[in-house]
Parts: sequence; C-alpha cells; structure tokens
Amino acid sequence: MKISVDTNLCEAHGDCVIAAPELFDLGEEDEVVRVLDAEPAEALRAKVDMAVRLCPVAAIRVEG
Repeated sequence: MKISVDTNLCEAHGDCVIAAPELFDLGEEDEVVRVLDAEPAEALRAKVDMAVRLCPVAAIRVEG
C-alpha cells in the first residue's frame, strides 16, 4: 500500500497521528501532517484504515 496526504486539504487536526503515530507526524513549525512511512508493511493496514476514517477532511489517500 502507498499513503499520501493532500496538504491542501489537511487542517492539522492530528487524528491520524493519534491513530498511527508510527506513520504520521504533525509538524510543529507549520502544523502540516507528514507521512513518515509512505509504504508501510501490510501489518499496519488496520491503523492506516483508522487514520483514513478519522480524518475529518478526507486528506489521506491509500493506494493498494
């Protein structure tokens, strides 16, 4: 799978960071979510799916 975040949509709510801190980080200086591992192991699929569901602005995309 491949994860991306649309930074134009992201409003830095941080729900993805709470759901999957090993995959997402919230920048302190610009408050934009960053993907730490764009191609995580399949074992993290449940956390990725949770992050996608929790994003209130649907800024997270998953391919594969």
